[in-house]
Amino acid sequence: SAAQIKRGLDLEGGLSITYQTVKEDPTAEELSDTRYKLQLRVDNYSTEAAVYQEGTNRINVDIPGVADAEKILKELGQAGSIYFVYGTDNIVYNESLRMFELTKTIEELEAQNQIVLTGSDIVKAEAGQEQMQGVGKEDIVALYLNDEGKKKFADATAKSIGQRIAIVYDGKVISAPMVSVAITNGEAVINGMADYKEAEKLASTIRIGALPLELQEIRSTVVGAQLGEEAISTSLLAAAIGFFCVILFMIVLYRIPGLAASISLCIYTGIMVVLLNLFRVTLTLQGIAGIILSIGMAVDANVIIFQRIREELATGKTVRSSIKLGFNKALSAIVDGNVTTLIAAAVLYFVGSGSVKGFATTLAIGILISMFTALVVTKFILNTFYDLGLDNEKYFGIQKERKTLPFTKHAPKFLLLSVAVIVAGFVSMGIHAGSGDALNFGLDFKGGTSLSVTFPEERTESLNKELEDTVSKTLGLTSEIVKVTGENTYIIKTVELSGDQRAALTQVFVNDYGVDDSLIQTESISGKVSSEMRDAAVKAVLIATVCMLIYIWIRFKNFNFAFSAVHALEHDVLIVFTVYAFARIAVGNTFIACMLTNV
Repeated sequence: SAAQIKRGLDLEGGLSITYQTVKEDPTAEELSDTRYKLQLRVDNYSTEAAVYQEGTNRINVDIPGVADAEKILKELGQAGSIYFVYGTDNIVYNESLRMFELTKTIEELEAQNQIVLTGSDIVKAEAGQEQMQGVGKEDIVALYLNDEGKKKFADATAKSIGQRIAIVYDGKVISAPMVSVAITNGEAVINGMADYKEAEKLASTIRIGALPLELQEIRSTVVGAQLGEEAISTSLLAAAIGFFCVILFMIVLYRIPGLAASISLCIYTGIMVVLLNLFRVTLTLQGIAGIILSIGMAVDANVIIFQRIREELATGKTVRSSIKLGFNKALSAIVDGNVTTLIAAAVLYFVGSGSVKGFATTLAIGILISMFTALVVTKFILNTFYDLGLDNEKYFGIQKERKTLPFTKHAPKFLLLSVAVIVAGFVSMGIHAGSGDALNFGLDFKGGTSLSVTFPEERTESLNKELEDTVSKTLGLTSEIVKVTGENTYIIKTVELSGDQRAALTQVFVNDYGVDDSLIQTESISGKVSSEMRDAAVKAVLIATVCMLIYIWIRFKNFNFAFSAVHALEHDVLIVFTVYAFARIAVGNTFIACMLTNV
C-alpha cells in the first residue's frame, strides 16, 4: 500500500548520525573528500541519503526511511581505516576461529614498510560478477586505485605471487586473497566470495575504510519529518485536487476517450505504488517531482492519441478504424518522447548522486509505467467501451476546423522577448553577485546554523510549525525543523547566525518555553548539496543533453531538429533561472527538482 512506501527525511524522518574526525585539525580538502566518499557509501542505504559538514571536524549523515536504526548503525559501522598488508610473516591463519590474523600491529607494519595500500590509494570498490572459464559467473569485488596506489600495488604484487595480501579494517583481517599475477593497471579483482552478499559486504567495508579521514561516531538520533505532518497532509490534498482536475479536464474535453484515460491514470497510480514498494524506493520531494513529470507525460501521450483519433474521424473513417489508426500514428511520437526522457533519467542516475538519483529513479519507473498504461491499458479500455456499445462518433468528438494562428510569423518578436528576459536574469544575478550571491542559495547549498533545543516537558502536539513561526518572528528568517523521535528535542536549521542572533533566539527559548540554556547546542553546518554533488548533477545534465541530441539526430536524420529540441530545453531552464534571480526564491533541493523537471 501507499502507506508502506519508504519516505525520506523530508516526508517521514529517519536516522541522523554525527561522526567526528579522529584527527583534531583536518584540512578543508580532507573534510570535503571524506564527506563525498561517505556520501557514496551511504547511497547503499538510500539514494536520498545526505552527508554534510557540521562544525570544523564533524560530519553528519542523514539516512531517510530507516525502520531499524540499530541494524543500520551496526551495518554502517564505525568509519575506520583500511590497509593492505603483504609478507608471509605478517599473516597467520587461526584454525579455531577460521580466520586470518595479523602477527604484528599496524604501527609495526608501517615501521617495517609492509603496508601496500591505505585508504587514500583507493578510488572505489564495487561488487560484481565475472565470467570464469568452465565455471560460469563468479562473485567478485572490483578494486580501482589511483596513480600512486597503482604503482605501489604493482611493485607489491610482483613480489607476492603465490602469497596472500591481507585486507585489514580496524585492525582485523577481513579478507586475504591470493596473488596469482602482478597487477600493474591499478584494477584488481578479489575472488573467492561465498556469494554476492559477501562480495557486497567486502566492497562496502573497503569503501568506508577508504575515507581520507578516520571517523568515530559521537551520536545518533532518529528524527521526524522535516516538512511536518501538516505540510505532508496539505501536499497530499493538493495532489488529490490536481489529480481530480486532470481527470475532469480529460473527460470534459475528450468524453469517452477521456474517461478511458482517467481509468488508465488510476491504474498507473496503483502500479506506481506497487513498484515503489517492490524496489524499496525512498520517496522524497525530488522523487515526487519525478512522478509528477511522468504523470504529465502519460497525460500528454493520451492527448496525442486522442487528437489523432479525432483527426481520423474528421476524414470520414469509422470509429473502430479511427481508434486503431490513432494509436498507430501516435506510437512513434510517444515512444520518441519517452525514450529521450529515459536516456536523461539513466544518465542522471548513473552520474548523479543523492537527490538527483532519487529523481531519476522515480522518473524512469514512472515513464515505463506511463508508456504501458497509455499504449496498452488505455487502448484496451477504449476498445472495451466500443464493444459495449459506446460506438457513436458523438462520444469521441470530431476535430473541428480551427483558425490557424500564425505563430511562426511572430517568431522574431518572441525570440527577442525570450532573449530580453534571459539577459535580464543574468543582469539580476550579476547585480546580486556583487553584494552577495547571484541566487538566493538556501541551507541545502550554503549551510548555516543548527540548534539542538531540548524542551523541559513532553508536548503532545507537534512544535514544528510553532518553532518555524518563532524563528521567523524573532529573526525574520526561514528555518527547517525536525524532531528527535522519542525525545523532547528539536533540531532547528537556519542560515548562518551571528553571535547576537544566536543569543536573541536562545533568550526566546529560555523566556517563552522555559528551556535550560545549557540544553541548547549550536553548530555551523555545511550545505547538504556539496560541491562534488553539484558538479555531478551538472555533469549528468550535460551528458544527458548530449545523449538526447544524438538520439534525436539519429532518429530523425536531421541535426537541426536535434539542436532545436535541445536548445528549447536550455531556453526553459534559463527562464526558470531568471524567475529565481528576480524573485529571490530560496535555492534548495526543491530548485534541483524544478530544474530536473525542466530537463
